[in-house]
Amino acid sequence: MKIFLDDMREAPEGWVRAYWPNEVICLLKKGNVEEISLDHDLGDDDKGNGYDVLLWIERAVFLNGFIAPVINIHSANISARHKMEMAKENIARYSINASSLSHKCKEK
Repeated sequence: MKIFLDDMREAPEGWVRAYWPNEVICLLKKGNVEEISLDHDLGDDDKGNGYDVLLWIERAVFLNGFIAPVINIHSANISARHKMEMAKENIARYSINASSLSHKCKEK
């Protein structure tokens, strides 16, 4: 499944559109998500933003060995986009570290 988080843009063909971070996180918890594309500003700050999804993934990878999907960021908010790219880099780094630890455990 491919998930497109955005309050205004239509999802590309073949993607499931989500409007709020909690919808994306729920689908991620269920599994079978191969790719996500995130906007930051979703129109209602009380319901969160695209960065909240990345924070959830970051924690899940670091603490639980969650396997992150391919992550795309399509936000037009430049400062938020930068923050989101940094989270994406952390997720990649944690994923690599978790993978190398997993191999070391199997070798023993």
